[in-house]
Amino acid sequence: MSAVGSFPPGAATTSCPIGAATTLAELTRDPHARLARLREHEPVSWLPELDGWLVSRRDLAMSVMRDAETFTVDDPRFSTAQVVGPSMLSLDGDPHARHREPFTAPFRPRAVHDGFASFIERETDRLITELPPTGTADLRRAFAGPLAVAVVTEALGLVGTSTATVLSWYDSIVESVSDITAGQAAGPAGTAAYAQLRAAVEATVADRNAASLLVSAAGHLTLPEVASNAAVLMFGGIETTEGMITNTLLHLLRHPGQLALVRADTDLLDGAIEESLRLEPGAAVVDRYATRDTVLGPVTVRRGDLVTVSLAGANRDPAVFPDPDRFDVRRENARLQLAFAHGPHYCLAAHLARLETRIALQHLLGRLPALRLDPAHPTAAYGLVFRKPLSLHVLWDSPA
Repeated sequence: MSAVGSFPPGAATTSCPIGAATTLAELTRDPHARLARLREHEPVSWLPELDGWLVSRRDLAMSVMRDAETFTVDDPRFSTAQVVGPSMLSLDGDPHARHREPFTAPFRPRAVHDGFASFIERETDRLITELPPTGTADLRRAFAGPLAVAVVTEALGLVGTSTATVLSWYDSIVESVSDITAGQAAGPAGTAAYAQLRAAVEATVADRNAASLLVSAAGHLTLPEVASNAAVLMFGGIETTEGMITNTLLHLLRHPGQLALVRADTDLLDGAIEESLRLEPGAAVVDRYATRDTVLGPVTVRRGDLVTVSLAGANRDPAVFPDPDRFDVRRENARLQLAFAHGPHYCLAAHLARLETRIALQHLLGRLPALRLDPAHPTAAYGLVFRKPLSLHVLWDSPA
């Protein structure tokens, strides 16, 4: 991201545009008050620090995400593609469909439940059993992150690969993508990690006995294409699911009354997950690039402009969600949240992420008596692109 000092044609021309005063640091720390002002006064706002447009109103966000011909991901600036190559995440139209289609069947609701529920149950129980007997832990580092990595490792089924190896690849690739997104040169670690991932994919595809969704995908895609999509599945499955679990737990523990409702009626856990996704989507923004000059809300977007959709802003649009800053596990329309995006790039593994989060929270709440936040370690969601607490320290009552 690079800073610019002037506004493009079509940008807001008020004496002091709100976007001009909006900083990426503010959006990283606590974006919601600023996003509310933008949504009300400049729903498509030029942010000099972003060097692009920020869309914060829900209807406009949806129109951008559903129109892949006008607002594409297929652009050389797309950071993930610079590290792992073209994939379903960075292609549109027929190429996108060709990359995505081989992976759709394993992530349908029935296939997800049949293929993953038992594994998630076992892994969840194992991780809870291994928590310290002292009744205190950082559940992001000790539980949510390891669970997300374990499920992705199981899903990819890479031959001869451990969860620790997958996590090391993930960390290096994320670091490179983040460097590029911030306008910096990526270090060599991401390239090296992706090379190792690609070698593991090739070995897995060559082993016809491997229990991996990558084997069937190789019947439709080249090996480099299978590898790039494996990296995308790894990236999304770890980053966003860890955020879902951690954010939902934080929301529940911050609101004892809502937690009591969920404890009294476990069916409300689904509502808590959707409401948490609405208030704090794990992926706060998605990027698109204009393929032509077009009118978007009150402005004219020029061909080549970066258009960043704020899912966090759209999810608190009061035109759709009354009292939008309130956490309400009984909110009737919470599933209208856009945390999984919208249109052709709707999250492929949304059903798996929901199942994983539901099982994780059900077991945590059931097995850790009087689970509560640790007042010695206050925390809050943090991040510009991916938002979750840096840590989630909790206490619970240990057996005597």
